[in-house]
Parts: sequence; structure tokens; C-alpha cells
Amino acid sequence: MRIVEIMGGIQLPITNEESQVLDKFNETPQMPRTALSEREVYLANQLVNKNVLYRRQHDGKIEYYRQKNN
Repeated sequence: MRIVEIMGGIQLPITNEESQVLDKFNETPQMPRTALSEREVYLANQLVNKNVLYRRQHDGKIEYYRQKNN
């Protein structure tokens, strides 16, 4: 279990699996959905629900990107 801080200084616990997916965003702030495995997409969507990652559609493709304050 790991604690991350989201906008506004709120601390939020995330699982180890979610933490591994989040660590992929240390190298690049945004990643296309096609670069993630099916399990990683599920975990990324969980992080979107927790407001740790954001999801957007850009040029017909889904991209995930990390919140700037993390």
C-alpha cells in the first residue's frame, strides 16, 4: 500500500498494483491506452476514479495522463 497526494493536499491510499502502474507515468506524463496491458488499463481506470490519473480522448485514441501535483 502506498499513499499519494492529489490536488488540494488530500492523501489517498493506493494498492501496490496501482502504484506499479502509476510508476510508469514517472518516465512519461501521458500514455496511450494501447501501451498498457488489459490489467493495467483496469488499474489505470481505478486511478482515474480516484483522481490520481486523468483520461481523455485525443485524435480518436484514449490517453491517460498523470496529475501534475503527484
